[in-house]
This record gives sequence, C-alpha cells and structure tokens, in this order.
Amino acid sequence: MSDIFREVDEDLRRDRAEHLFKKYGGAMIAAVVLIVAGTGGYSFWRHWQAQKKEEQTAALVTAIAQSAQGPEKGVEALAAFAGSANPSLAAIAQFNAAALMIRQGKPAEAATVYDGIAGNGSVPAEYRDLATLLAVMQRTDGGDPAQLTAKLQPLTADGSPWRFTARELTAVLAVRAGDTEKARTLFKQLADDQQAPSGVRSRAADLATLYGKG
Repeated sequence: MSDIFREVDEDLRRDRAEHLFKKYGGAMIAAVVLIVAGTGGYSFWRHWQAQKKEEQTAALVTAIAQSAQGPEKGVEALAAFAGSANPSLAAIAQFNAAALMIRQGKPAEAATVYDGIAGNGSVPAEYRDLATLLAVMQRTDGGDPAQLTAKLQPLTADGSPWRFTARELTAVLAVRAGDTEKARTLFKQLADDQQAPSGVRSRAADLATLYGKG
C-alpha cells in the first residue's frame, strides 16, 4: 500500500513540476541566462579594469620619464596624463608635477597643485591629507600662521599617518606667530614620542632646548 501512495505522490509532484515549468519555464531560463551573462560580464569588466589600470600606470611612468628632458617637459606631460587618468593615478601625477615645480623654485605654483588634490573628493583621503600637509609646507615661510595651523589641525590627530610632520610644522608656525611657549611644548612632546621618526625627534629635541632657553 505504501508503494502505491509513493507512486501517486511522485506522479502528483511530476504533474506539478510540469505545470510550473510550462507556466514559468521561460522566465526561469531567462533568469539563468541573465545570471550567467552577468557573471561573465562582471569578469570581463574586472579584466578590462585591470588592463586599463596597467595601461594607465605605464602611461604615468612614461610621463614621469619626460622630466629627464627638463622640469617643464615633465610638468607638461604629467598635467596631460592627469587630465584623463583615474583620480588616484591623476593625483600621483600631480604630486610629481608639484615636486618638479618646487625644483624650479615655484613653491606657490606647487602649493596650488597640492590644493587641487586636497580639494578633490574623488581622491583617497590619505592623498588629500598629504596634499594639505605639503601645501602648508610650501607656505610656511610666508603664509598666515593661524590659517595654516587650522589646516594642519586635523592632521595632528593620533590616527593620522602624517601626524608627526603636521605637529612639527604646527610648532614651526607657532614660532612664526611669536608663541615660543607653544612651540617649545610641541617640540618637547615630539622629542619624547618614541613613535616619531628619529629625524623628527632629533630636530624637535634641539629646538625644544633652543626655545626653552628663550
């Protein structure tokens, strides 16, 4: 008797499956095709992206190599590359262009390039923060100490990868502003911070002593 019930049950399931396939089979096949096509399309897209990145990286290296013909040629080639590259590679090109401008004795122009990187929301945050730091660095001698210090403030936080240089620049700006007590305190903190690079600690120790005497 149990065999009869099992056969009836199987027949009912088979009829139900056939009915469902007749009703939804076309949609099911279309869904499978879309899934396969989507998977293949995504793989193709990833391959295309990787290939494009390799091509752009090679183009960036070529642009940087143009500086061997002179800083002007390098800046021109890097600017042309940055105009069509993805944001991260464009930023790297702009960093290199700004460095060439500094070699040419054009700190104000370099600072403007850094400002552009810092203000580009498509660029990774680490790049933007570094650009802010370098822009301030180029303006340390002539810029307004209060304004530059405010720009550096977020970079002095404990989680910032640029905190030690930002704190050192903040101390230098404090000297320019005439606040030698603040400068001495900052230099002393850097000198005592074992996580700070040895060069920063050494300079900070000397300057803390110098302004401590003042």
